[in-house]
Amino acid sequence: MCGIVGAVAQRNVVPILIEGLRRLEYRGYDSAGIAILNAGMERVRSVGRVSDLEARAREMHAIAPTGIAHTRWATHGGVSEKNAHPHFSSRDGVEVSVVHNGIIENHEALRARLLGAGYRFVSDTDTEVIAHLLHSHVASGLKLFEAMQRTVRELDGAYAIAAIRVGEPHTVVGSRRGSPLLLGVGESNPEGCENFLASDTSALLQVTRRVAYLEDGDVVRIGTDGYSIVDAEGKPARRPIVESQLSAESIDLGRYEHYMQKEIFEQPGAIANTLEMVTNASSVSAGLFGAEADEIFARTKHILILACGTSYHAGLVAKYWLEAIAGIPVSVEIASEYRYRDSVALPKTLVVTVSQSGETADTLAALQHATTLGLRDSLSICNVPESALVRQSRLRFLTRAGPEIGVASTKAFTTQLTVLFVLALVLARQRRRLAPSREQELLAQLRHLPAAMNHVLACEDAVRHWANRFAPKQHALFLGRGVHFPIAQEGALKLKEISYIHAEAYAAGELKHGPLALVDRDMPVVVVAPNDALIEKLKSNLHEVRARGGELFVFADRDTLIEPSDGINIINLGDHAGLLSPILHVVPLQLLAYHVALVRGTDVDKPRNLANSVTVE
Repeated sequence: MCGIVGAVAQRNVVPILIEGLRRLEYRGYDSAGIAILNAGMERVRSVGRVSDLEARAREMHAIAPTGIAHTRWATHGGVSEKNAHPHFSSRDGVEVSVVHNGIIENHEALRARLLGAGYRFVSDTDTEVIAHLLHSHVASGLKLFEAMQRTVRELDGAYAIAAIRVGEPHTVVGSRRGSPLLLGVGESNPEGCENFLASDTSALLQVTRRVAYLEDGDVVRIGTDGYSIVDAEGKPARRPIVESQLSAESIDLGRYEHYMQKEIFEQPGAIANTLEMVTNASSVSAGLFGAEADEIFARTKHILILACGTSYHAGLVAKYWLEAIAGIPVSVEIASEYRYRDSVALPKTLVVTVSQSGETADTLAALQHATTLGLRDSLSICNVPESALVRQSRLRFLTRAGPEIGVASTKAFTTQLTVLFVLALVLARQRRRLAPSREQELLAQLRHLPAAMNHVLACEDAVRHWANRFAPKQHALFLGRGVHFPIAQEGALKLKEISYIHAEAYAAGELKHGPLALVDRDMPVVVVAPNDALIEKLKSNLHEVRARGGELFVFADRDTLIEPSDGINIINLGDHAGLLSPILHVVPLQLLAYHVALVRGTDVDKPRNLANSVTVE
């Protein structure tokens, strides 16, 4: 993985490929490359940024009407030019080039077979087996489109592939299974038409908004004469062309220094957009989640939430809400772990998957595993309407956060929390646990949430001051209690993701059961301190830290009566927001991570070793 662009046109496509890769940089990557097709094939690869690749392409005067491009996030083999995509296979006068997202699980067996057939491997990747396998089928006399169909039948695992070959000008073929790939339909003129492939719509906004989302098993051919698709059984298939609503402005930085900063400050608007159908209604309705929601929610006796990373923390917060408000038992599972253990599938369980991209491989696989266990009622909370997770779920609620370019998730998280809170209200109302007066009170708090978040964002200058003191540290401890413990976990995750400071979170009541041994004057302790029922117990935990010489950095509600003093630093956020407090308290933790990373000089939007959309296991 991580990003794919392919193009066929009557003009030079190199600028299109490069710009497409640039728009996919948010997905995270360590190297990039392009392969272009004229009479012969040329390749340019670079370890580092797309800008480095662009400079190399300019030096070699790369011009062609057909090409494929890729940004790689290393899975098999280290970060090096030999492992960067595209990969070539050239032998007996046949030459093909391939780019690939995903993981080929049977690559070792295929490699052994291809070595026996005389193919030579020059990289450490699993992708190179695709190139040689495709070459073998082309060398047998098949056209590239038919050869790709034959090739993917022999692959186990997840993939999105694009390929070109010498001898078939104006042709790119592709296929997908478990990793996103879409078709972009460009302009037509008497000389022919333009068509494109990409792993993300944002890569193609420069040339077209008309896209078709390929299904698992599809194989596609694009050319200047049009395009054709066959399904997993090799039968001709039609995929609807839709007009993307993604705007170019939404993926521009505007006045901000980094995408992460932009996305932190976009959160009030993202939440307002997500709540549009709720805030204009007099009550919450199951229909918000789909036509079948009334029927499915009526029989739901248990909820299983499946998610990874930041989305998993959203699920942990939701557990508190769903059990407290709706009175329904909830299990929250890390998606990558759930499908590899023997679990008990409780009848009448609603499986809720939470994902920003809707293409997270572990979450998709976990949903499929739950389905095989007989859990067929599913709800996807997702930011991408055409994603695989949404298509595979019976119910869905789109978060409407807009594109999240920064790798460290911010606005996706708070919009996920907002939807999960609405889910708690809907289930509580259906179970007759939500009095009309209480429903109106909570709806009013939801309507006020964007304004309350704007107030919290005003603490940025105070957080910036803290960041200078944080930056030299190598370790940090985050504390929270109750529903705010998962918020502390999310704060620790953000700090380590982008500043590379080791951070971990604990439920504050667990301090004396181990982590207190770590506390000294070199260990900053960040505390989430809302004025809720646990505030007095939390204050006792703060005294435990100060007694060991630890320095406290406390994000508190205005009325907690925690006073600043030597070793106790306070930022007051405003009045307590009740049940919605976790959505507000995570914002200063995001700002802290961002500004600490700035002081330390790390790559805020593209932290090392991480990717935005993790489409491999």
